[in-house]
Amino acid sequence: MHDTTRLLTAATALSQLLREHSIAHAFHGSFLTSLMANNPLTDEIYCIVEGGSSHPFRRVRQAVTGSENISTTPTPWCNRLHATYHGFIPAVEIEILPAGEEGPRHLDSSTTMAIRGIPFLTVSEFIRAKLKTWGSRAQENDAQDIIYCLSRYWNRVDINRIPEDDMNTFVTRYPSAAPAWTAIKRKYGM
Repeated sequence: MHDTTRLLTAATALSQLLREHSIAHAFHGSFLTSLMANNPLTDEIYCIVEGGSSHPFRRVRQAVTGSENISTTPTPWCNRLHATYHGFIPAVEIEILPAGEEGPRHLDSSTTMAIRGIPFLTVSEFIRAKLKTWGSRAQENDAQDIIYCLSRYWNRVDINRIPEDDMNTFVTRYPSAAPAWTAIKRKYGM
């Protein structure tokens, strides 16, 4: 588990570098639900980055070149990139994910929201990404993030961004999500 305040500091530093290089990005993972719930601990942080004219990983590596606080570590055998914030001991690692593969293809005002001055996926996009991850890993922490966002922010969910079959499967497995999912469907006349 990580201290949410430390992750916020690391995310702010990375976000500043990405903004300086005009790189569209958004954070997600349990870090988002921890911030929304004022939870002091969290276990994951991701940063989705748009590619543009070159691969997102290359753009991130170029953006952090010369930074005293952030470096990157590629893992070519599994196509991963981690940005490491060195302002704390131990250092904070943020996994970089390409937009379109892990989240929406385009990161703009319709898919991102600002929390404490840094971009995050909107509630709808977060639930969509978490639902996809839960479908492949079936981990309890992903399910709890989905349930938290559904139950508290159901009125902000765009049903057009949520795969209905996947959510129906999820609700069957986690009945506590059913009232919020029913409210969303009712809101959209379904």
